[in-house]
Amino acid sequence: MLTQEDKDLLAQKGITEKQITEQLACFEKGFPYLKLDGAASIGKGIMAPDSEEQKKYLAAWDQYTSGSCNKIVKFVPASGAASRMFKNLFEFLGAEYDEPTTDFEKKFFTHIHDFAFYDDLNEVCKKNQGKDVPELIKENQYKTVVANLLESAGLHYGTLPKGLLKFHKYENGSRTPLEEHLVEGALYAAGKTGKVHVHFTVSAEHRALFEQLIATKSKEYAAQYNVEYDITLSEQKPSTDTVAADMENKPFRDKGKLLFRPGGHGALIENLNDLDADIVFIKNIDNVVPDRLKSDTVIYKKLIAGVLVTLQKQAFEYLELLDSGTYSHEQIEEIIRFVQQQLFCRKSDIKNLEDGDLVLYLKRKLNRPMRVCGMVKNVGEPGGGPFLAYNQDGTVSLQILESSQIDMNDPEKKEMFEKGTHFNPVDLVCAVRNYKGDKFNLVDYVDKATGFISYKSKNGKELKALELPGLWNGAMSDWNTVFVEVPLSTFNPVKTVNDLLREQHQ
Repeated sequence: MLTQEDKDLLAQKGITEKQITEQLACFEKGFPYLKLDGAASIGKGIMAPDSEEQKKYLAAWDQYTSGSCNKIVKFVPASGAASRMFKNLFEFLGAEYDEPTTDFEKKFFTHIHDFAFYDDLNEVCKKNQGKDVPELIKENQYKTVVANLLESAGLHYGTLPKGLLKFHKYENGSRTPLEEHLVEGALYAAGKTGKVHVHFTVSAEHRALFEQLIATKSKEYAAQYNVEYDITLSEQKPSTDTVAADMENKPFRDKGKLLFRPGGHGALIENLNDLDADIVFIKNIDNVVPDRLKSDTVIYKKLIAGVLVTLQKQAFEYLELLDSGTYSHEQIEEIIRFVQQQLFCRKSDIKNLEDGDLVLYLKRKLNRPMRVCGMVKNVGEPGGGPFLAYNQDGTVSLQILESSQIDMNDPEKKEMFEKGTHFNPVDLVCAVRNYKGDKFNLVDYVDKATGFISYKSKNGKELKALELPGLWNGAMSDWNTVFVEVPLSTFNPVKTVNDLLREQHQ
């Protein structure tokens, strides 16, 4: 039963009572596992263009960017705090011992001079302790060094978002991931006018810091790459928060008030939907490399974008043909082959459809948002993978799935997941307008049955939290999806601070 105070809070957040009822029902019934047809692989859902095809797709992207005024946006989810990146160092601060003991701790201190943030850390140590890092280490004050890195009296890295941390060293200074994304945007997302649109999703508490860094650095990169930047920011909407539940699936209350939690990265489908764009590149904030290694990233970003605009052009032509009402049986057969073989969307009983129903079905499948996703060979990184899965309408299409969406108690499904040859590095390029030039309402293409329930606690009391369908998982479930193999060199995430010591980040 909702109190008047509850209703006022809902109104303030922009959440309806119906949404609360639907969310609580999710806790009651849970989410079904997806029915799999199999893991996608080369020749079975994943394209691996040969050198001639690559040239064709790269040319298609060059033509698209030079021949029109279409708006291209680079969309970077950047709101997550970097606290997990420093988990091992926080544990060291709380440990009973004072000197590096674990392999992780030893590696961090052995190579501390190699981090891009070292000079800043050295300066803050001198300011706070009157001693530089080597002196503190010599005196076994290891924890003082770590405290200066993580805590608010020092660099504050323990609570800042990854986008604002110094990742890479250059002769003229160090760069943050935010800066590396600005450079990337100049290299593959500049439109005909030379304007580069970059959009970061940020948290409200860090917005001013992002704005400050952008104001300081964007002119420098604009001059260096001869482009003009249009950089925008947005925050996750309060209306995408989800209500927490207790262990009885009733609304969880903290001091009498309903407790809401952020809905996860799937909430960002709303931010993506608000963009004024024709083509959108999506890539995580921490997957960046220094300039000397950017060539593969740039080539393959252009390549998957070329695949996208090539497929979109063909889909638009077929939709115009179907709209005309003047088409032959052979042309319908050709469209069916395109949907099934190029867009990898299959319907086993398609031959049973009457002519009118068949045309409606083809229109529905062609006239959807489209995405092309880079896939790297599986190297055991945690996260989702490419699969062929059954949809609610009985079709089979390509989906990016997380392990939580797969019934791991079913040996057959578990084997499919474990034997997957490829992995999702979050490397997407999306087409978000229809063949008439109107923007799709992306929220209409979310599969609400693909959310996730996790277990948390608040003030010592257990609770259930509801995560919305992930941005590149269920939130894009009803999109046309195509997978393209890209080299492992394009995937260089930073999950822990010591990942910055990898050759790719030095």
